[in-house]
Amino acid sequence: MEYLKAFLIGGAICALSQIVMDKTKLMPGRVMVGLVCLGSILGAIGLYGPFAKWAGSGASVPLTGFGNLLWKGVKEAVDAEGFLGLFKGGLKAGAAGISGALVMGYLASLIFNPKMKAG
Repeated sequence: MEYLKAFLIGGAICALSQIVMDKTKLMPGRVMVGLVCLGSILGAIGLYGPFAKWAGSGASVPLTGFGNLLWKGVKEAVDAEGFLGLFKGGLKAGAAGISGALVMGYLASLIFNPKMKAG
């Protein structure tokens, strides 16, 4: 049942994002940044934690979950180290995911031989 809930919640977040891209002139990069910021804001006001606890992986895997992760990292680092935590807390919290994305992106580029579009 948890898998079904995660699929439905994560799918709903992605579907809403697709609707925003289709109905507005926003480019995908802006929508992605908006999702990260939304996750950070919802985490800061205390709404994302209960939602993620209820939704499980359906809420933690999309970009909103990454924004919340950055927020939690910054909050913990600021509490522990003060002002310097603003600059290194989010990077420290998201380092594993960012590194994994970079490595997998590089491996995919080796396997699939990407080509630049002629502009």
